[in-house]
Amino acid sequence: MQLVDSGGGLVQAGDSLTLSCAASGRTVNTDIMGWFRQAPGKEREFVAAIRWSAVSTRYADSVKGRFSISKDNGKNTVYLQMNSLKPEDTAVYYCAARSGVGIVTTAYDYAYWGQGTQVTVSS
Repeated sequence: MQLVDSGGGLVQAGDSLTLSCAASGRTVNTDIMGWFRQAPGKEREFVAAIRWSAVSTRYADSVKGRFSISKDNGKNTVYLQMNSLKPEDTAVYYCAARSGVGIVTTAYDYAYWGQGTQVTVSS
């Protein structure tokens, strides 16, 4: 399975940005897609996740109400709509995929990763 994430950029605080993750070689087992981010000097942290086969999502507390994860099963693409961006949202954002039935928030539980896309929010 391969993941290609895109859509990052430089924006101002309060702006919006949408990230995309195109998945190829997906199997029925790799049902869960997640977004993580990693800022310089910090650990990779969970942002949001969604299931291909169900209407099920999960968000980190830090992005609830501002970010929205969605999917297009026909295009094998997952999106992360980010609104009201803050400077603390600055990070490299990665999409990831895992097998299993539960949405988990730990990076080591995800076997497949995109290359990352930089999001920079200026104040």
